[in-house]
Amino acid sequence: MIDQLTHKETTFQKKKFPIILLLDNVMGEANLGSVFRLADAFGINKIIFCRTAPNLKSNRLRRTARNTYNTVKHEFHEDPVEVLEDLHTNGYTSTAIEITSSSKPMQMFELQNQENFVLVAGNERHGISSEVLSLCKHFYHIEMFGENSSMNVAQSVGIALYEITKAFNKFDKK
Repeated sequence: MIDQLTHKETTFQKKKFPIILLLDNVMGEANLGSVFRLADAFGINKIIFCRTAPNLKSNRLRRTARNTYNTVKHEFHEDPVEVLEDLHTNGYTSTAIEITSSSKPMQMFELQNQENFVLVAGNERHGISSEVLSLCKHFYHIEMFGENSSMNVAQSVGIALYEITKAFNKFDKK
C-alpha cells in the first residue's frame, strides 16, 4: 500500500535561489495567490509587484496562497522600469516569459554562471509592457500545441520557475 505523506513527512530539502520575480501589472487575485505559492515552492528570493499592489486582504488571494503571502518576501513599486534598471545596475540578469519575435522555448533555458536573476511576467491580458520588455536581456516562451497561443500567467510562471531552478541545480552540480 502507498501512503500519501503529510507536509511534515516529506524529505524535500529547503533551498533559496537568487531569483526575484517581477510582476508587471498582474492583477487577478487567484493568480497572485498562485504566484505566492509558486514562489514559496521554488524557493525564490522575493516577488516585486509593479503597477498594481496585491490586495492581501482578499479572501481569494489568501485561499489560493494558503499562508505563503506571510512567508514569501514581497514588495510593491509603482514603476517597473525604475525597478528593473536598478536590478540591472546591481548585477541582476533579466529574463522575460513572453512570446516575442526572438524568444526561445523555455526548456532551452541554461545558466552561463551562478547569476542573480530576475524573471519578468506580465498582465493577464496584455502581457509585459513594451517599456519593460525592451529592458529585458533574454526572452523565453512556453511552447503551445493547441489552438491557443497563450497561457495563464501563474501557470507560465510555474513552468518557468521549474526550468530555471532545474538549471540552477544543474549548475550547482558542475
